[in-house]
Amino acid sequence: QVQLVELGGGLVQAGGSLRLSCAVSQRTFGNYPMGWFRQAPGKEREFVAAISWSGGTTYYADSVKGRFTISGDHAKNTVYLQMSRLKPEHTAVYYCAARPGNNPSTTYTAYDYWGQGTQVTVSS
Repeated sequence: QVQLVELGGGLVQAGGSLRLSCAVSQRTFGNYPMGWFRQAPGKEREFVAAISWSGGTTYYADSVKGRFTISGDHAKNTVYLQMSRLKPEHTAVYYCAARPGNNPSTTYTAYDYWGQGTQVTVSS
């Protein structure tokens, strides 16, 4: 069973930055494409970013391009989401997810393993 634990959420002022981390429990980490999703109150879970370890390709939602960066550290079995120039509309619970296979997905139903989520609140 793959377990994911997110850390790094919190309260930040608009324009500030946060770095989320997602620690993965198994050494199979290096074979699983990883994604970050978020869910705001009353809204559906939406794709934020993903990374494929095959070639290190990254993918971003248009709304976060240039603001957010996804990266990973194989030695630490950890994926990061660096968020910069945050806005109040970025307020949500952020989840990391993993899926077997080679290719990440922008669809949350394609992911088999999920963390518990971490709250990010951006004040105006």
